[in-house]
Amino acid sequence: MTVSVIDTGPHQISRSVLVAAPVSDLFAIVADPRRHRELDGSGTVRATVSGPPRLAAGATFSVNMKAFGLPYRITSRVTAFEEDRLIEWRHPVGHRWRWQFSPESNGSTRVTETFDYSGMGRIKATIRYYDLIRAPKANAAGIEATLTQLQARYAPPGPTTT
Repeated sequence: MTVSVIDTGPHQISRSVLVAAPVSDLFAIVADPRRHRELDGSGTVRATVSGPPRLAAGATFSVNMKAFGLPYRITSRVTAFEEDRLIEWRHPVGHRWRWQFSPESNGSTRVTETFDYSGMGRIKATIRYYDLIRAPKANAAGIEATLTQLQARYAPPGPTTT
């Protein structure tokens, strides 16, 4: 199982993995905010979620989170949505989380997750806000863990020994 580093430009952390599942199954998990905890490899997403059962362009959803031992709640807005292709939402602090899905000829799906902080604004850029809080490194690790467990969840069973 290999997670690939994808160069999507400055201030974007992207990782990609091939998952042995159809696009529709994977997209359905990300499109349902109540299922985001199933995906979370960072350990920050908690169970309580409010919002629509299925995301769409412009939808908002709130999630209980926990980071650095502190609980908090965020409300994000969906900023891009293409059925079975793309979901992106904007975090209240300004960065975006993007999920892209590309079907492969063998029925598998290439899944790419991106933490995009390119629109951070002048003040955050000047003080290097995201670097100060170590977001690029932490989110790269979280994305890799998320994609690794997603890939493992749909991995075909290996040979058994008797």
